[in-house]
Amino acid sequence: MTRNLIPGIIAMALIVVASNILVQILLGDWLTWGAFTYPFAFLVTDVTNRLYGPAAARKVVVAGFITGLICSLIGTQIDGEFGPLVTYRVALASGMAFLVAQLLDVAIFDRLRRGRWWRAPVISTLTGSIFDTVLFFGIAFAAPLSFLDPAADIAWANEPVPMLGVGPALPLWISLAAADWSVKLFLALVALLPFRLIVKKRIAQIG
Repeated sequence: MTRNLIPGIIAMALIVVASNILVQILLGDWLTWGAFTYPFAFLVTDVTNRLYGPAAARKVVVAGFITGLICSLIGTQIDGEFGPLVTYRVALASGMAFLVAQLLDVAIFDRLRRGRWWRAPVISTLTGSIFDTVLFFGIAFAAPLSFLDPAADIAWANEPVPMLGVGPALPLWISLAAADWSVKLFLALVALLPFRLIVKKRIAQIG
């Protein structure tokens, strides 16, 4: 089975690396390009879970976590225009959000795997995405958690702005989180097609 997991591990590692790079590139006022690559980590986890079970999916998640940890540590050593590309607080938020969200995805998917083919990937991905978004943005930018990394400047993320440019005035990071989750929601539905095709093709090959 370990050999069968190599494609999933490679795919997860590539998604994590790409997301860590693309998150540095802004797209409009609320998003980065990384928002469009990272959600496919859930697709990799769900495909692995469907084909090889939850234990195998957890191994792929751990591989992604280790890859993300390495990327974050590298980022803390690279100085950008406003300091390190990745603060220790963001590194902590990224690692914790990824691990909790992906393992939750694995557990929920396994619980629902005997239902309609789309039910497990949709519910597990959306639930995992909610936890991923809340944990990452909350840990990384919420003012009450400043003690996690007192040296990190998060004043910009807590500046009151209209929610997504039109709503009530809230800290900027809440708009960033809302926009990010909206992309995750959209891509969770888009990913149903490749999920179905990959699983059917692999099952046909095995059979």
